[in-house]
Amino acid sequence: MSTPNCQPMSVAEALELASSNPGARFIDVRTPGEFAAVHIPGSYNIPLELLREHSDELRTHHDDPVVLVCASGARADQAQKAVQDAGFDELRVLDGGINDWARSGGPVNTGSGVWSMERQVRLSAGSIVLLSVLASLVFAPAVWLAAAVGAGFVFSAVTDTCGMAKVLAMLPHNRGGSCDPSALLRAMTDRVPGRS
Repeated sequence: MSTPNCQPMSVAEALELASSNPGARFIDVRTPGEFAAVHIPGSYNIPLELLREHSDELRTHHDDPVVLVCASGARADQAQKAVQDAGFDELRVLDGGINDWARSGGPVNTGSGVWSMERQVRLSAGSIVLLSVLASLVFAPAVWLAAAVGAGFVFSAVTDTCGMAKVLAMLPHNRGGSCDPSALLRAMTDRVPGRS
């Protein structure tokens, strides 16, 4: 098995790939709610946690390029690490994610979905800090909740993980409808019909 190309892919390269190679797969690893709000036309939504849970089942049956997409590139990097041993020759991360794609004028489908996970984390963390500081005016030890959130962000930065995002991803508005994991994973592994 060859070593996959793990270099980030610029938006310009991704746009060129999308127009020149109909077999290229754009796999969006954000939550279904985020995907419903905005995504690259023709991309598949396979949430990061689903990829992690089923990474041992991924064995590619094609040599088409696979581009992993998230909001900014961080979750796509994690997805790449989770599936890099599945046999993909071209497994790349869209540098800057859907945010840079849209800013660069790449085509997007929009709908009714939820805020990006990063925005949800900022709202949740900011609300907890603000409320705990205000509560500390009446009950002084409440300020320690703000300190706990700060410590969580330090841990998140050091480990390149986000516990709050994992918790928020489990909320019903982020999960979307039920899905068949095997059908989603086939989108990543099976050959495109009509291609050799």
